[in-house]
Amino acid sequence: MSAPTLSALLLAPFENDAWEDLLNFIEEKKVIPIIGPELLTVETETGPQNLYTWLAPRLATRLGIPPEELSPTPSLNDVVVRFLARRGRREDAYSRLRTILRETNFAPPLALRQLAEITDLDLYITTTFDSLLEDALNTVRFAGLRSTEVVAYAPNKVADLPSERAQFTRPLVYHLLGRLSASPTYVLSDEDTLEFMCALQTEAYCPEKLFAALEESHLLVLGGGFPDWLMRLFLRLAKRRRLSDPREVGEVVADRQLNGDTGLVGFLQQVSSRSQVFGGSADGFVAELHRRWLERRGATSGTGSTAAVAASPRRFFAPEREMPDRAVFISYAREDLAAVQRLKTAFDAAGIVTWFDMDRLESGDDFERKIQRNIARCSFFIPIISAATQRRVEGYFRREWSWAVDRTRGMAEGAAFILPACIDDTTENGALVPEKFLKSHWTRIPAGEPGADFTKHLRELLS
Repeated sequence: MSAPTLSALLLAPFENDAWEDLLNFIEEKKVIPIIGPELLTVETETGPQNLYTWLAPRLATRLGIPPEELSPTPSLNDVVVRFLARRGRREDAYSRLRTILRETNFAPPLALRQLAEITDLDLYITTTFDSLLEDALNTVRFAGLRSTEVVAYAPNKVADLPSERAQFTRPLVYHLLGRLSASPTYVLSDEDTLEFMCALQTEAYCPEKLFAALEESHLLVLGGGFPDWLMRLFLRLAKRRRLSDPREVGEVVADRQLNGDTGLVGFLQQVSSRSQVFGGSADGFVAELHRRWLERRGATSGTGSTAAVAASPRRFFAPEREMPDRAVFISYAREDLAAVQRLKTAFDAAGIVTWFDMDRLESGDDFERKIQRNIARCSFFIPIISAATQRRVEGYFRREWSWAVDRTRGMAEGAAFILPACIDDTTENGALVPEKFLKSHWTRIPAGEPGADFTKHLRELLS
């Protein structure tokens, strides 16, 4: 047996109490995982391989770089540096990489699916540019619907969290180092990393809500592959104070690269008392965390597949971010969201595709045009009428109602389009609704539970 490395000797064992503490914090939504490229193991034509390792030689080929000019296992940074040395246009590398990934269809890696199954996690930070993390969340939690919120940072365009974390209605993936694009708006080289880190440190280009959440939360830094200097800088940036200062929250770092980095491990243990280093790989840490989370929940199975979803056939799935063609549009007051969620769950079970604005962003002209377009192309429009809509003489839902009425002006008299639904004992007499609604039959769906007749009628209309 070979002698253990110094870093392995420095690593404190991750005891059972540490796992229990971490699970407690996860249940209280006080933990944010930060995902790196080490977790991106995909099934390629030659077997399992890291996505970045797989991409590098293919990008070199697309950029016309002969294999003999690179090492046998080049990194993406190696390819970009060599391409620039050949006087290539930097912008071309980003567009070529996007083309490569558009031509692939990798399934989300097991580790990402396992993280997605831990439903107490709602905010995920990724330092990768691919879509595999949101794909995993959509697969596991939303039966494949594109319902995960996605935000991407770029030094020239600050994108922050859409709301405070406590107000999240769906999981969110934040691409801290940019998201795949045909433009150079994501990290592909070491120089890009430097530019992003410099921008994140400036007051003008710092996503304040995101860093407030990082500062107040325990962090799981998983497979980032950061070099020594970058890991130190990143943790200092996330905590916005000296790492040796007393603080209530800490970090767990799981990274295969750390096993041989005695300098970084020693620094974390000597300077940052709230940092814990897991002596193993990131995917090994995720697998153990996933197993313990399922065990605590009393689950007997779960392998990073859709087992958690399959166990709850009547579970609510958030609507897709973009409305599917010919979906049924549901318009509602914010106070009635719970009833609308029950209605969508029932319609999902009946095979009826619905859409509504779950996040209620109401953020300017672009959002307004999106809602108008969706009403213009939906199959049917269901306004939810309730005591809440009676109380509110103003509200965004009233704009939606008006746009739906405008659409009927081009329809034949008596054509079915607006299908009013009332979730409580509000009566037609004196209801604060457009006159068009009073000419249509109201369906009673107490607390959002539709009867079999309403569901059957809507399915017949759709057919």
